[in-house]
Amino acid sequence: MTRRSSLLPVLDGVARLPMWRARPDDDDNLMARASALSERARPDWDDLAPALGALLHAYRHDADLSPFGVLAARWDIERFLGNLQRLLDEEARAPAILREPVTAPLIITGMPRSGTSFLHGLLAEDPANQAVRCWQTVYPYPDAERRDRPDRRARRVDWQLWSFGWLAPGLSSVHPLDAQTPQECTEITAHMFQSLRFDTTHRVPSYRAWLDAQGHGGAYRFHKRFLQHLQAQHGRRRWVLKSPDHVFALDALLGVYPDARMVFVHRDPSHILPSVANLTEVLRAPFSRRTEVRQIGQQVLDDWEAGAARMIEASRCWRFAAPPPFHVQYREIVAQPLETVRRLYRHFGMSLDEAAGERISRRAAARPNGGYGRNVYDPSDYGFDPKDLRRRFRAYNEHFDILCDRPALSSASGLGDTGAWSNPPRPRQHAAP
Repeated sequence: MTRRSSLLPVLDGVARLPMWRARPDDDDNLMARASALSERARPDWDDLAPALGALLHAYRHDADLSPFGVLAARWDIERFLGNLQRLLDEEARAPAILREPVTAPLIITGMPRSGTSFLHGLLAEDPANQAVRCWQTVYPYPDAERRDRPDRRARRVDWQLWSFGWLAPGLSSVHPLDAQTPQECTEITAHMFQSLRFDTTHRVPSYRAWLDAQGHGGAYRFHKRFLQHLQAQHGRRRWVLKSPDHVFALDALLGVYPDARMVFVHRDPSHILPSVANLTEVLRAPFSRRTEVRQIGQQVLDDWEAGAARMIEASRCWRFAAPPPFHVQYREIVAQPLETVRRLYRHFGMSLDEAAGERISRRAAARPNGGYGRNVYDPSDYGFDPKDLRRRFRAYNEHFDILCDRPALSSASGLGDTGAWSNPPRPRQHAAP
């Protein structure tokens, strides 16, 4: 099944205006800038130019970009290159930035659409923690030429997110976001053009094949470097980080953060995968001429069947220097948010003071389930069969003792991304890995 955004004629018309047309040599110019940055930061950024080359190739040959998609992709790449240049300039000015210690970060991962963002937001309420905010990933430094003016970076990002929400109807319901929202780590690693973020927002199979073969080591080394820059500006507190995609790069992640405190969030995949596919469709629609929803469904299924196997393997044999991870289920977070945070802190020998607990409780009450709406869609559109999903993920559900959601997966079930039940059952403890 193919879907075409109803906004594409308008978007394409705007993007075809002479002022917005991409020049034929734009790719060469972008590659030259990436090569210059790689040379300046050698050997740390040796992969930068090859990564950008793989992404540009996929955009040109795989992604079926609309004219607006071309414009948006080039804005994105220009921004990343500009940020990289600024980071190098700041390091030349203040070399001590690269001596900033990043110690024992809390890192949330696990199944997508399982409460990872909700938990991330709760942990960010503790003043002892700090999270990377959306506006910081877009503009990590103030404009150099406007040091004497008010800092309007967050306001600019709010406007950008509002604009994108208009282009991607329904995004605010399936993935609420503003400038102050704690952002996923994939927006940091995207600066190195080594991020599964590009695979979510565009259909880029050749890039994904390159990334799988290349690995994520360089991206995570840059990830730490990015945190050092933010820390040098805003002070040292415990980092709280999050991305489901960390599941696919545990070796690289824990190679950079050997003392990380890992948190795995679990939920019945037969419920969440239709939501993941729907979000992917919403995110791709503004940039592509058409979206193949069955292809999206198959990709999501393949990815997270592999992701579930990786989580089982990691829990059976935790071979990393980091302390044993904390495993939690979506239902536990939603039913008892503050108690879940307390158990997490106890697991890692951390303390939660009363004032921080009150802040967490207030956020949980103000934004139950993370502020997600009740979204209705038909999973069969994406090629999902309930019995097949149960079979494929039986080992994962049994290993982590996951309570399965209602068997009905059609839009008639009325279950949206919140997965809310009128009388949610008490969460049971999963088997310890």
